Amino acid sequence: MTATPAPHPVGEIAFTVEIPGFTIGRFSECTGLAVEYEVFEYQEGGQNDFVHRLRGRVRYPNVVLKRGLTEEQGLLEWFARTQDVAERPTVVVTLRAPDARAVRRWACTGAFPVKWTGPSLNAGSNGVATEQLEIAHRGFLPTR
Repeated sequence: MTATPAPHPVGEIAFTVEIPGFTIGRFSECTGLAVEYEVFEYQEGGQNDFVHRLRGRVRYPNVVLKRGLTEEQGLLEWFARTQDVAERPTVVVTLRAPDARAVRRWACTGAFPVKWTGPSLNAGSNGVATEQLEIAHRGFLPTR
């Protein structure tokens, strides 16, 4: 029997974000790709050795995208358009390998922006102006 080579971890530096119908550019950071269940504890009267732990509803935190500010206005246009529920598309975050092939995708369904934060302006600073977009969604599934 031959051993299967262990999979190599993929760097987190290369990823893309796709919003259908909008050109939004590239981002330097993406957080919030997570899922968790609420856990309820039930203390049964005759069982003093342990507490029953039951799984409740699933929760998906907001996806937060950060990048340097550009002249491109797609983020704010999408922010304004998603007031209508019909304009809440599936947003896809794709992790890419060094050769640019897609390693893994997360499709966030029913996505809509809930917060946009612009840069902090300071004439005495030489830092990069940044913007941040926070996206709520109904859930996601990893896709290939």
